[in-house]
Amino acid sequence: MKKATPLFLIDSLKVFAALLIILHHLSSYGQIAEDARAFLPGVMHFLFEYGRYAVQIFLVMAGYLATQSLTRYPNAKFSSQHLLRVIINRYLRLFTPYVTALIFTMLCAWIARFWVNDEFVGEQETLSQFLAHLFFLQGILGLDSISAGVWYVAIDWQLYSVLAVLLITFSSYQALIWFISIFATCSLLYFNRSNQYEVYFIYFIGSYSLGVLAYLAKNFSDKKIQGLAKLMLFAIGVIIAISSLHEVWLRNFLAWFVAVALLVWGNAGYPSLRSQDLKIEAFILRSIAWASPRSYCAFLIHFAFILLANTLYIASGMHAQESGLIAIGLMLGVVVCSAVAANYMYRWVEITSAKLKI
Repeated sequence: MKKATPLFLIDSLKVFAALLIILHHLSSYGQIAEDARAFLPGVMHFLFEYGRYAVQIFLVMAGYLATQSLTRYPNAKFSSQHLLRVIINRYLRLFTPYVTALIFTMLCAWIARFWVNDEFVGEQETLSQFLAHLFFLQGILGLDSISAGVWYVAIDWQLYSVLAVLLITFSSYQALIWFISIFATCSLLYFNRSNQYEVYFIYFIGSYSLGVLAYLAKNFSDKKIQGLAKLMLFAIGVIIAISSLHEVWLRNFLAWFVAVALLVWGNAGYPSLRSQDLKIEAFILRSIAWASPRSYCAFLIHFAFILLANTLYIASGMHAQESGLIAIGLMLGVVVCSAVAANYMYRWVEITSAKLKI
């Protein structure tokens, strides 16, 4: 099995999707969002309506990378203990940056409640709410989320666990590909269109499975398995296109196009720069390489800075001016602060916690 490593396209998608989600939340919460919307209505409306589609990019990449991580297991003799170890190790990898961000967000929300009277700040967190978050159960139990976006971490762990079960237990990759393709189609055409399933993996497994198929189609050593995975990936694309005759779901098209992009360019390295290339190109490439491993931490921590920015905006009285320029400036400040904080979280928390394994 050829081992894939995070390369240019994957790194670029990580950075782009994380930035888009941060901008989406900035366009959604607080007085800053309202004043920025009055100043740049078209841009803010686009970010509010379509920024959330970055989740599809995350899901497809997650399926691709999870398959890369897990495909060394399926030929091993099945063991419930082995399976449990894989799932717990994934939990431990997600947990430490996640809980660090939760605690910091709770502190920022406590500060915000002195000045910000807005629904997005939420009520004072309870012990049961916090414990539910620790075990990724807040959505299933119907509890309010402590931070925007943390629901995705819970879903990621569900999806990874389900994929681990499938990869370890299926007797052949042919059977796995058929099963996951049918499952993905059901999710894309039915479960993903009903909000009652949105706290469970079945709501998201369609996009996730497209990433799984893209990885198997590109990197599996057996050409027959590659061919079957490609066939199923393109068959699902045809089904998505046909279903659009009834109703167009842009997120399904986006997920499929991301999967195809990974199939074609998923293993492509960073472009080489010649001496005559502009310095700005080298700077962009270095920035992507730097930001990609820190994107998870930025995703986790940014909502805390949205809380602080809105607190500063209101507590200082700047909101009385209803200035769109000030609001945009504070938004940029949130992006910068999120990047700086993500750097330290990555270095001090995520890298250290990567050693936590059983």
